[in-house]
Parts: sequence; C-alpha cells; structure tokens
Amino acid sequence: MVNRPSRRSPGIDQPLERGLSLRGSYDPERFGRISERVARYIGSWGFIAWMSAAIAIWILLNTVGPEDWHVDPFPFIFLTLLLSLQASYAAPLILLAQNRQSDRDRVQYQEDRQRTERLLADSDYLAREIAALRLALGEVATRDYIRGELRDMVADLRDHIDAMDLEERPKQRDRKRDR
Repeated sequence: MVNRPSRRSPGIDQPLERGLSLRGSYDPERFGRISERVARYIGSWGFIAWMSAAIAIWILLNTVGPEDWHVDPFPFIFLTLLLSLQASYAAPLILLAQNRQSDRDRVQYQEDRQRTERLLADSDYLAREIAALRLALGEVATRDYIRGELRDMVADLRDHIDAMDLEERPKQRDRKRDR
C-alpha cells in the first residue's frame, strides 16, 4: 500500500490553505484586465458607431416617433443623465488602464535599460579584448616577417657559402699543384 500525504498536511515548502472567509476575495489584476478590455472597447470605432446609432435612435424615437414612445422629451435630460453616467464610469476605467500601461512601459524601459547596459559592458569587454589581441600580435612574428627573415638568412648563408668557396678554391689549386 502506497502511503500518500493527506491534503490537509502539505509539506514545509507549501503554504497552508486558508479557511473560508466572510469577505470576498479581490484580485486587482483581474479587475485591471477587465478595465483594460473595457477601455480598449470604449476607444474603438465600433463603440463610437454603436453609441452614435443608439443616441440617434433615442433622439428620433423621442422627437418624431409615436407620442406613446416619448419617454424623454426634447431637452433629453434622461439621455444626458445616461451619457454622464457612462462617462463617469468610463473615465476611471480608462485612467486605470493607462496607469497599468504606464507601469508596463516602466518595467519595459527598465528591462531595456538593463539590456543596454549589458550590451555596453559586453562591447567594452570585446573592445578591450581586441585591443589586447592587437598588442599581442604586435609582439608576435607574422608570416611576412618570418619570410623576410628566412630570405635574409638564406642570402647570408649563400654569401657565407660563396665566401667559403672562394677560400676553398685557392686551397684546392694548391693541393692540385702539390700532387
């Protein structure tokens, strides 16, 4: 039989479950996401078209529609109240969405700044490494330098051999004469 841990006794690395609370839970992120959706919709052309159509229908029904359908006569006070109510809810939602966007922009700016600092540090490091390699290469014999030195040595050896040949020739003549 496998001994399984019970649900009520989590390990030390697991937080304890809280009991039921009489207060409702509030998730600010969820509310923020909802406000962003609402603000995005309020700022769309679709919303402007629907709102314009609804206002036009309201005005037409209350001016040229049948007398029984006039719920809000000419000064359209109820329409004004509805638009004011909509604006009073829309403004804070839009501001909340803007604040969340500015927070995201701030985080993105900080990440971009850190990335830029790392790139600058990396490029400085690489520049120092390239400079060190150039200095080290200045002390290292290059292929052309070695070729030139070998040519000079071959020329010196040829001169030395020619000089030895010139010294040997009279000795060889003397040897031939002595024979």
